[in-house]
Amino acid sequence: MRLEKCWFCSSTVYPGHGIQFVRNDAKIFRFCRSKCHKNFKMKRNPRKVKWTKAYRRLHAKDMTQDSTFEFERKRNRPERYDRNLTENTLKAIKKIDKVRVDREARHHAMRMKGKKAKVQREAAKELEQSIHMVKAPAVLREDSSFTLPKIKVKASHQQAEENHPMEE
Repeated sequence: MRLEKCWFCSSTVYPGHGIQFVRNDAKIFRFCRSKCHKNFKMKRNPRKVKWTKAYRRLHAKDMTQDSTFEFERKRNRPERYDRNLTENTLKAIKKIDKVRVDREARHHAMRMKGKKAKVQREAAKELEQSIHMVKAPAVLREDSSFTLPKIKVKASHQQAEENHPMEE
């Protein structure tokens, strides 16, 4: 069973799934779903479309270089069947998958390192701006530390008269 990669988004295409497009020069493009096929026909660049693997790798959202990716490469050379080799390979696949997951988690933790402090600052700022929604109005009147200082602005008598005729 051969698992192909989608040309556009780099996800796995299982046998019997997806769309295959053969260009006039006999180049084969495989797509996992019609969304990828339509984007290809619209001549969109996968590196500029945010949901693709190419975009995520280009913008350092996913890991780009790791030794575990070596095992995912496509090999066209047939191997002679050996029961012990197959058994060891299956054990190694599980171990390599665990290593990859751990490394991806570490990569994600490093990316999100400064995010927590930023979110807290934004939350404090939002709370400061809309404290009147959280505290009861009576508490705000009693304790002036919760309210922002009020600025008194004098309106000229002439402006008040101009606004008066419009109220009729």
